[in-house]
Amino acid sequence: MKRSLIRLVATLLLICSTWLSGSTNSLADNPPTEVVPSAANLLNFVQEMGTIADQAFEATNKGDFAQAETLWTDLIEKFPQNPAIWSNRGNSRVSQNKLTDAIADYDQAIKLAPDAPDPYLNRGAALEGLGKYEEAIANYNHVLELDPKDPVAYGNRGNAESKLGQWEQAIEDFKTAADLAPQYVFARANYALALYQVGKTDDAIRNMRHLVRKYPTFADMRAALTAALWVEGNQGEAESQWVSTVGLDTRYKNIDWVENVRHWPPKMVAALRKFLELK
Repeated sequence: MKRSLIRLVATLLLICSTWLSGSTNSLADNPPTEVVPSAANLLNFVQEMGTIADQAFEATNKGDFAQAETLWTDLIEKFPQNPAIWSNRGNSRVSQNKLTDAIADYDQAIKLAPDAPDPYLNRGAALEGLGKYEEAIANYNHVLELDPKDPVAYGNRGNAESKLGQWEQAIEDFKTAADLAPQYVFARANYALALYQVGKTDDAIRNMRHLVRKYPTFADMRAALTAALWVEGNQGEAESQWVSTVGLDTRYKNIDWVENVRHWPPKMVAALRKFLELK
């Protein structure tokens, strides 16, 4: 999971400081009639930036990540010292699987704002996408040094740990993420899946049931519950859960997607495979 980083107040201050420093640097050669830009000019400048940023977010919401990247690039040309814009262009590049280019953007954002947690979080996600899990964890660790209660950093670190087979650490991180942000349902789901991986089947199923009761349209947990119940011999309920699952999301019929895109743990994948093969 990645986060966007736009701070309007910080941006306004940066524009002011950049404009003023630019005016000051040119005083000797080009004495201005007005050292401080007029309020109207400054407002127009900020409004222009806000308009382009809004267009970039709108393009992102429409799934047009290439257009979003172009718009963020336009803003970078105007405001190269703004770390938020670099970080947001990195996000648009991640969405196009341009992971190396995205990491370069996050590097620049970090150089400009070394104490801002979001670029480290986003860089960690991009590194995960490249399979560089240890480096990703190092970035999430740094986020947690800056903000020890960041649930996304805990959840992402759990993802990276699980890919390294560090299941106990992942369980702890998923639980912490879910406890810090109860609405972060995938953290609780990943916690249940990781419990199943380490053989804590009863606890896993209990957490799956809880999520299905609370979020009836949560296909991921209905699919997981299907697989777990089938292996336990509760075939009737497993079948019932499966009917609801495929009515919500047919991707769970594709074991390759479950294993390599959703990234279920190996034992959970094996359980679903048993169900699908017998179907």
